[in-house]
Amino acid sequence: MNFRSFFGPLAVSLCFIYTAAAQTPLSVLASNGMKAVVVELAPQLEKASGRPVSFDYGSTTGLLRKIDAGATFDVAILTSDAIGALVKQNKLSAPTRTDFARSGIGVAVRSGTPKPDVSTAAAMKRMLEGAKSITYAGDGASRPAIDKMIARLGLTSEMKPRTILTTGSGAAMTSVADGKVDIVMTLMSELLPVRGIDIAGPFPPELQGYVTFGAAANLKAAQLESAKAMIAFLKSAAAGPVYKAKGMELVRP
Repeated sequence: MNFRSFFGPLAVSLCFIYTAAAQTPLSVLASNGMKAVVVELAPQLEKASGRPVSFDYGSTTGLLRKIDAGATFDVAILTSDAIGALVKQNKLSAPTRTDFARSGIGVAVRSGTPKPDVSTAAAMKRMLEGAKSITYAGDGASRPAIDKMIARLGLTSEMKPRTILTTGSGAAMTSVADGKVDIVMTLMSELLPVRGIDIAGPFPPELQGYVTFGAAANLKAAQLESAKAMIAFLKSAAAGPVYKAKGMELVRP
C-alpha cells in the first residue's frame, strides 16, 4: 500500500476540519446597554477567544425571550440580575458567571436645543415639570430606576400622561433626535454614541441608579473554552479604558 497516497488526503481533510472548527464564530447575545463597549472591543474579544465573534444585540428583556424560546448561543452579556436568574434556571454556567461593568442613567435632548440643568434633585424636578413630553424604554434595564426617580420626586401621576414608553431605547432616542419628544432618559452607555441628541448630564447622585452588566457561558455552549477566554477579557483591566470612554465603569470582583 502506498501510505503517502493514503494518509496524504487524510491529513489534508483533518487540517481542513481543524481550520473550519477554529473559524466557527462564537455566538454572543449582548444587551443594548453594552453595545458601544462590545463594538469597540470586538477585535480584542476575537483575539482573546481565538475565533470570530458573532453578536446579536437587543434589550435584556428581548434577549431573555430569545433564550426562553431556545436560541442557540455561546455567551450572554446581560444585566447582572438577568444573568443570575438564568444561572438559577440552569440555562447559564455558574462557574463562568462574572460581573464586569456598570452604567448610570442620563438625560438627553435634541441636538442644538438648550440643555436642562440636571445637577440636583431640585433641578431634575423642574426639568420634568417643564417638559412637554419624556420618553424611555418600557422594557429597558434602566426603567425601574427611572420610575423610582420620578416617584421620589412626587411626579408619578403628573408625568404619566406626558410619558412615552418605547420598545428598546433606540426608538426613544430617535424620537428625541427627530424632535418628536423633548427628553429621553436611559443608560449613559446608550446615550453617548447616538447622533442627533445632546447629553444634559447624568442623574444627580441622590437620584442615580446603576445597572450592572455581566456575562456567562451557555451550559450548552459549543465553544466553551473560547467563551471562557472572552468573558475573562471583559473583566480584565485592559477593558477598563473602553468602559470609561463609553460612559461605564469597570466593576471589580
